[in-house]
Amino acid sequence: MNQTAKSQWKTLDRLVEINSHWVKLIAEHLETTEGQIVEYWRVERADSVVILTIQAEKFLFPTPMYRPGVASATLDFPGGRVPAQVTPAAAVAAIMKRELGVTESAIARIQPINTVGWAINSSFSNQKLYGFVAELHPTATVDPELIGAEYSVTPDGIRDLLKKLTCLQCRALLLEWQNQVDFRF
Repeated sequence: MNQTAKSQWKTLDRLVEINSHWVKLIAEHLETTEGQIVEYWRVERADSVVILTIQAEKFLFPTPMYRPGVASATLDFPGGRVPAQVTPAAAVAAIMKRELGVTESAIARIQPINTVGWAINSSFSNQKLYGFVAELHPTATVDPELIGAEYSVTPDGIRDLLKKLTCLQCRALLLEWQNQVDFRF
């Protein structure tokens, strides 16, 4: 038997669909491969980009931003949603401008960390995560008012950073970058 066909659940009906600019919330009745009927809630969201920004051998972070989901400000690499009809790579420059005030000409190199999007929560969401490293020119000016933190790209700096970084997406991309041997600038 085709394993893909066996793994598909059948959608019986849609109970609720709520649309906003940020998210679509959907509740459905699904029939599992075992014939069980379940009520299932899920969201559809635009994919995300997170950018490890490096200048002069330091990771640069924007000022921590309040996150309603955890009711506190958190330290995060620059990031954001990928607009419709835009590739993840093409979204990088606009995110860098918004979060760190960096112009596209200040970016020496942009390199993908993962070329296939990672499912953020495959049971609940269709959203995928794309990571990039952006190396800024050493002489590029970054507004100090927009810098929330700096950490060395050394092993000790990364260890210190991991003590402060609670965002799972940021941590996953940082660790993936660290494990990619050819990634050192």
